[in-house]
Amino acid sequence: MEHTNGYAHGTPPPRLMPWPSPDGNPCYLVTDNNASYLSRLADDLEAAQLSIGTNVLVLARKVLDDPTSPYTEVRYAGLRLAECLTDALRVAESRGMRLPVPDDVDGED
Repeated sequence: MEHTNGYAHGTPPPRLMPWPSPDGNPCYLVTDNNASYLSRLADDLEAAQLSIGTNVLVLARKVLDDPTSPYTEVRYAGLRLAECLTDALRVAESRGMRLPVPDDVDGED
């Protein structure tokens, strides 16, 4: 089997996009052009999602570290953290799916 770009059969896998379809299903982009408009848009959105997650974590820690924080603030922080974790996991899954297959798939060290 010949690997021209690190992927089996020379074709990269579909890219999981950082947004769901209108009905909540995963969206995928099939392209071999990582500089296409949609690829760049997805890259920018992934970067924004990770940055927002960092900011939300900083703010949530302040609320969660204060034992006198009202229940509604703690709940709000938890909901925002769950949203950011969902985004971060989608980014990780998307990037993991796009890793090239190594030539040595036997795993010999």
